[in-house]
Amino acid sequence: MAYKTVERPVLTTAEKLYLPAVMKGLGLTLKYFLKRKKFTRQYPEEPTVVPEGYRGLPSLVKDDEGRVKCVACSMCEWVCPPEAIRVIPGELPGDDPVEKGPKEFELDTLRCIFCGLCEEACPEEAIFLSETFEYCGRSREEMIFGKEKLLEIGGVRAEGVKKWKKEADAGFSRKGPRR
Repeated sequence: MAYKTVERPVLTTAEKLYLPAVMKGLGLTLKYFLKRKKFTRQYPEEPTVVPEGYRGLPSLVKDDEGRVKCVACSMCEWVCPPEAIRVIPGELPGDDPVEKGPKEFELDTLRCIFCGLCEEACPEEAIFLSETFEYCGRSREEMIFGKEKLLEIGGVRAEGVKKWKKEADAGFSRKGPRR
């Protein structure tokens, strides 16, 4: 079998400078630049509307009586793929019928992947993905949000699981069942 050699075409000076290719690219850019309707959002004066189902920053919530819904079961910590959540359980002050709550609750927002597994794993419905999408810090330490910051973002959710109501209806207190 005989091989056929192919000669390269001789390029002109303009083709050697890639001018035709550059002009063709600019022409395409101008075509779409002039054709499309321009859209400008006046940020931050006009707030950005997030779509329904947006998965933003995880946050802790309180119930309608102002108590933290979290019982420090650490399920969110165990299910978190990037290990962005750290929970240290502690005793709750007062005569609440719940034995423990989060002494410390930290979320490393630099590691969080906003997957929503913490929200799904929480048996007390204490952690939710908020609509918060703009937050910043000048150092790594500022991007680790503590319990108070997460409660501030989450606010109050009256609906859902109420751990105090379940235990009070069952007749349990810190001292044990009623007799």
